[in-house]
Amino acid sequence: MLTMTRRGFGGLALGAGAAAALPFGGGAWAQGADIVLGGSIPMTGVFAFAGIGIHAGISDYVKIVNDAGGIKGRKLRFAFEDTAYKVDASVAVFNKLVAQEKPTLYYGDSTGFSKTINPELERNGGMIMAGASFASELNDPKKFPLQFMAGPDYTEMVGILLRYIAKEKPGAKVAFVHSDTEFGRDPIATSEKKAVEQGLKVVEKIVTPPGSVDISTEVLKLRRAAPDFTIFHGYVMAPIPEFIAQAKQMGMTSRFMGTFWSMDNSMVQKMGDLADGFMGVMPYRYYYDTEGNAPMLAKIRQMRPEYQSTAYMQGFLTAMLMTEAVKRTLESGQDLNGKTLKASLNSIKDFDTGGIIGVPISIPGNSIPVGRIYRADVQKKLMVPASDWIKLEA
Repeated sequence: MLTMTRRGFGGLALGAGAAAALPFGGGAWAQGADIVLGGSIPMTGVFAFAGIGIHAGISDYVKIVNDAGGIKGRKLRFAFEDTAYKVDASVAVFNKLVAQEKPTLYYGDSTGFSKTINPELERNGGMIMAGASFASELNDPKKFPLQFMAGPDYTEMVGILLRYIAKEKPGAKVAFVHSDTEFGRDPIATSEKKAVEQGLKVVEKIVTPPGSVDISTEVLKLRRAAPDFTIFHGYVMAPIPEFIAQAKQMGMTSRFMGTFWSMDNSMVQKMGDLADGFMGVMPYRYYYDTEGNAPMLAKIRQMRPEYQSTAYMQGFLTAMLMTEAVKRTLESGQDLNGKTLKASLNSIKDFDTGGIIGVPISIPGNSIPVGRIYRADVQKKLMVPASDWIKLEA
């Protein structure tokens, strides 16, 4: 079913009836304990839509690894519990799984959890961690030496949008609309400076609560500012549709953009005609994307014939990168611990993800500063590429 090169997926080939051959090991299970990927996964609560996709993505990649013989002959096992997206619950799950399962890898459900658990993660020293957060604060190898994210941080996401805007319309006027949350505030101050560096003019900053709220006053501010591009951040969806609807009713021609958690195709298309032309940054290809050489996407479609969310892709790639770090550590003859695993992760250079990301990736620090601009096509009911892949400087 799959053939994979030793350092990635560059040589992948799909063939009906062919046996899976992946570089994790092979044949019967060798002696050695299971390698456990622990997880605080929000299967219920306000972030359940993402947690369910993340769980499916991790589970599928674990199955692919084990079907191919494991990691150097050792079975990979996913041990998780629901946290309902609550930090105290997530910490309790972490402590329980560390005591019972002794994970080598861990997936966290939020920025709050990642920051809270970091001292314990360092004290434990036995694992590396990634998760659902792309918080810019976590993208600091000195403060968070055992953590990483499978994509660009929020500041890098906005940086990719600004890079696109500057190329598309030099000197454009830009507005930021963000939620009054840590998530929403994260990239704004830095992004204002980056916009100026790109020759762009920030004409308005608007802050709202997350969710469905009365934004009529804020839309009037936006209209007066008349931005060429409006960047939303810190929301999943609402109040983005309300902003777009009222802005269009007022005759505004601003182009509206979002960041990762607002970019799932199934959610964007729920906006109906309002979605037409909505754009944003995505670190990954979409489930349905058949452009170029993407054998791992083909494998995912074979395993799951129905559409899988962007959260699924995030979970899937996170598990892939964790597995690669384990493989490299074992190949070098080192013990599996946080320090050796992170060093192996940071050795990843020009790695082919099998098409999950459309260009080879490197992880010199805690993030992967790569993304692509996609645009909503209402007629096709799909997010379609609006740019090439954009790499920021490490």
